[in-house]
Amino acid sequence: MITTLTDGTKVHCLKKPEAKMLDHHVEGYLQHGIVIKENDVVFDVGANVGVFGVRVLQKAPNVQVFCFEPIPQIANVLSKNAEMHGQGKMTVIQKGVSDKPQQAVFTYFPNTPALSTLHPEQWDNNPGSFKNAVKSTMKNPPVNMKWMKWIPTSFSGIIAAYLVRGRQVIHCELTTLSDVIKEKGLDKIDLLKIDCEGAEWAVLMGIQAEDWHKIKALVIEVHDVDDRLKNTQHLLEKHGFAKQVIEQESGLENSKMYNLFATR
Repeated sequence: MITTLTDGTKVHCLKKPEAKMLDHHVEGYLQHGIVIKENDVVFDVGANVGVFGVRVLQKAPNVQVFCFEPIPQIANVLSKNAEMHGQGKMTVIQKGVSDKPQQAVFTYFPNTPALSTLHPEQWDNNPGSFKNAVKSTMKNPPVNMKWMKWIPTSFSGIIAAYLVRGRQVIHCELTTLSDVIKEKGLDKIDLLKIDCEGAEWAVLMGIQAEDWHKIKALVIEVHDVDDRLKNTQHLLEKHGFAKQVIEQESGLENSKMYNLFATR
């Protein structure tokens, strides 16, 4: 199906409200020194249906976006958006990203594809986390979905139960960022965006030492379990990212989810 975003941009999607929510997050990634310039190369790890990639292409001429999405149902829609908007500048890689090439089992949520994950334990070990995620969305909806604020938060449990219904197990292929850099013959990544539902540390571990200098800026959604946020900061400092900003999106103040912005 196709939906229309706030500025009239049309995109293919699996769920119309979710596409608008994804677009709502895009501008939040492009701040704190994260900008898109002409001829930039952007890696989008956890691309979902490609809303971020579409917006990146609108920011500057001749940008190349490499979009990683392992789950076939989502990647098929991503490919449609690459065809609609990419004009050859949006490359879809139907693989997940990790610390080594391998096969992996993902959990796919048909009612909320954006939360599909390699690590369902983040939801299973904390039954209230999905409910809290729904509450956060209701508190901070997109401009064209302000009606969500009128839904009583007491309904968040019912909504969360619907969203996780019908979960599926999907076998997917994983690769590493360094393998893709080598395969594509890239000498730079101007922006590395990572939003992969709890797998961000493994993604970073798949970057070989000789490739770190090619990366100019990062924005990472970090799930702060086992000191992951602090460890990620130290890793980036080690590789020359002296300027770092940490923030939480509105509505996520009581969660362990943070956005980390890093530039040289």
